[in-house]
Amino acid sequence: MTTQSKWETVIGLEVHVQLLTKSKLFSGAATNYGAEPNTQACIIDLGFPGILPVLNEEAVRMAIKLGLAINAEIAPKSVFARKNYFYPDLPKGYQISQYELPIVAKGSLSFSLEDGTLKKVNITRAHLEEDAGKSLHEDFHGYSGIDLNRAGIPLIEVVSEPDLRSAKEAVAYLKTLHSLVRYLEISDGNMQEGSFRCDANVSVRPRGETKLGTRAEIKNVNSFRFVEKAINFEVERQIDLLESGKPVIQETRLYNADKDETRPMRSKEEANDYRYFPDPDLLPVVIQPDLIERVRKTLPELPHEKTARFEEAYGLSKYDAAVLTSSRELANYFETTVKASNSEPKLSANWVMGDLLGALNKANLDITQSPIQAERLGGLIKRISDKTISGKIAKTIFDALWNSKEDADTIIQKQGLQQVTDTSAIEAIIDTIIAENPSQVADYRSGKDKLFGFFVGQVMKASQGKANPEQVNEILKKKL
Repeated sequence: MTTQSKWETVIGLEVHVQLLTKSKLFSGAATNYGAEPNTQACIIDLGFPGILPVLNEEAVRMAIKLGLAINAEIAPKSVFARKNYFYPDLPKGYQISQYELPIVAKGSLSFSLEDGTLKKVNITRAHLEEDAGKSLHEDFHGYSGIDLNRAGIPLIEVVSEPDLRSAKEAVAYLKTLHSLVRYLEISDGNMQEGSFRCDANVSVRPRGETKLGTRAEIKNVNSFRFVEKAINFEVERQIDLLESGKPVIQETRLYNADKDETRPMRSKEEANDYRYFPDPDLLPVVIQPDLIERVRKTLPELPHEKTARFEEAYGLSKYDAAVLTSSRELANYFETTVKASNSEPKLSANWVMGDLLGALNKANLDITQSPIQAERLGGLIKRISDKTISGKIAKTIFDALWNSKEDADTIIQKQGLQQVTDTSAIEAIIDTIIAENPSQVADYRSGKDKLFGFFVGQVMKASQGKANPEQVNEILKKKL
């Protein structure tokens, strides 16, 4: 048994999802990303004396929407509390959050692992809270700057049970949640801008033990790759400590991507360190059943539902369906392509997942930025399907679609790329090739079967790639 296999990893995740509201959680200040520092913070966000917060109703609707999507309980009454701590980017000296009575509780999220098994993670709670400002440490020559534009931005914090057992499971869970909040259109999920951030609580224990080990919290990791690397490092660090007879200290740690390591940030606080108490300026949030039903009617087809439909309706494999439904935009693109292709789902899936996503990845573009619209790609696939063009010629047309605004039919007509399907024309080319290569014909007929590829290549070259490959193969076999 290896050292690693003697220990069991236990992971719980706290994910901060920034909500797509136009104004902040308790003020009317704008939430646009990238504004000049301190231009989107009003007196409520700055904590001026005598100001009163007013709850953003749209943020409540978005929290309900998420709760319904994860089959959670929506609290008929939830309470906002003050979480007290001092930090330079927290002007009030407290953060308005939820503690004992969150708006969403006892949900779950299921996802597939690499081996195809289904994993279910229980979600303890999802509560609303305001974000803090941001400390800036560069370009201030030994000082720190404070940008309070982010102060008061609405977040929903999704807290899982410690049900995850590896870094890969943690990443799979995060990707599933990330896809879900984007499907629901409650967050853009932009990790580079901090719209989707993760705190990972990591501990290890001897395999077979039921009692949880001492955990360390890795704070504010904002990429799937870094989450995996940070957890793996932390697991190894804790195992090394325990096997050396040293204790794991409960603390908050930061992940350094350049050094691929976690380092101590501060000792881990407990809830009583924050002196939670109900915010006296905010009434309890009472949610009526009819509001929940109105929100339920706005739910889209959820990712797992769409994946199942793609498998059944389009005859796709589980893997292909999962890739094509990984984002709502990609799923919509695929369905539009299928429609424009005259119902060629498998061929459409191959082109979207292969050539298109490959080209987008190379150009560092998102599916929403594709130079080839779904209708134009569908038009290309339609011409492959009806044998107007071959798959090889289609690659040339794809490049032309990428670099122009023309559709496939226009490009085919302008460049004379129609596939030759006239049997007599193909026979004439083959007869010429056979006549010009008597020694190869003799070698092929004496048993050198690999020469068949030579003849196919010569015919395709002579036809400038336009001869129908299936017909070429069929006629060649007869002639040889």
